[in-house]
Amino acid sequence: MNVTRKRIAAVLAVLALAAVTLTAWTGLASAKQTGTLTGAGSTFVVPLVTQWTQRYHASQVSYSGIGSGGGIAAITARTVDFGASDAPLTPDQASACKGCVQIPWAFSATSIPYHVSGVGYGLKLTGPILASIYLGTIGYWDNSSIKSINPGVKLPHEKIVPIYRSDGSGTSYNFTDYLSHVSKAWKNKVGKGTQPNFPTGVGARGSSGVAGKLTTTPGGITYVDVAYSLKNKFTIAKIKNRAGKFQLPGLVQIRAAADSIKKLRNSQNAFTAVDPNPRQPKAYPICTFTWVIIPQKTSKAPELKKFVDWALTKGQSYGPKLLFVQLPDAVKKAGRKTLAKVHT
Repeated sequence: MNVTRKRIAAVLAVLALAAVTLTAWTGLASAKQTGTLTGAGSTFVVPLVTQWTQRYHASQVSYSGIGSGGGIAAITARTVDFGASDAPLTPDQASACKGCVQIPWAFSATSIPYHVSGVGYGLKLTGPILASIYLGTIGYWDNSSIKSINPGVKLPHEKIVPIYRSDGSGTSYNFTDYLSHVSKAWKNKVGKGTQPNFPTGVGARGSSGVAGKLTTTPGGITYVDVAYSLKNKFTIAKIKNRAGKFQLPGLVQIRAAADSIKKLRNSQNAFTAVDPNPRQPKAYPICTFTWVIIPQKTSKAPELKKFVDWALTKGQSYGPKLLFVQLPDAVKKAGRKTLAKVHT
């Protein structure tokens, strides 16, 4: 009799455990079906957002990398739930978006790859030299200003071909923002923007377009996100920072640039990270935020707030292997404060 009772008790225990397990799995399944979100924009941030969409389960999130300009246009037209841009909204764009807020949610760097005959990895360049190349005042790779900072490098008398993004691009914004900080001539003649009027060179559409053009153009130089350069095994330059050090856009150097950001002076979250202060000698000087852009009032507010807050916190842990570093604490705090204002 005691054996029978023990068997019954054991069966009941198994059934109870199965019921608890089923309830848990049912809860997880329902948690994964709380909503859907669609986004579009920056190609720069695609690798990181792809990681997020694969690992975030409170909503089903889909994202299309159509360029920062396209992302701003899409959220302005409300054809997506969120946009993403590597350039902050201009006053006109902010007005047209009718109540949108922008929140920095990723941080990485723009690399400078080149295709120079016989020249290997890590050619040294400075901001003023880059500005002169894209202004057309330095025309050959054996120019004395380039030779003087690259002793021992055999530079050919090869024509320099600047390659730029012809479409609206946050990477163009980051690059021209940097040039505007380090060159008065560039600031006065061209300035910064997502689709600036480059005075010389050849244009190509998208990161894939400029990459393809660089590969087939001896003497070419361009600018693309660092993950894209590494993925395509491009030869990239060391850029001189304000501390006088030539740095590659590695994880340590990008993190040093992020660490230089302590105080924020822009209530619209339109922070710049280029040409960081010389107290960070390891900092790479052409770094950028990527912003998520969402309506302050939207029926998707609960889902958006959960997803963006997750991206600002847990989601940051997926960045380093893709050369995105943790957001500075001050920036994260400002972003979450802005996110709290989003409502239905």
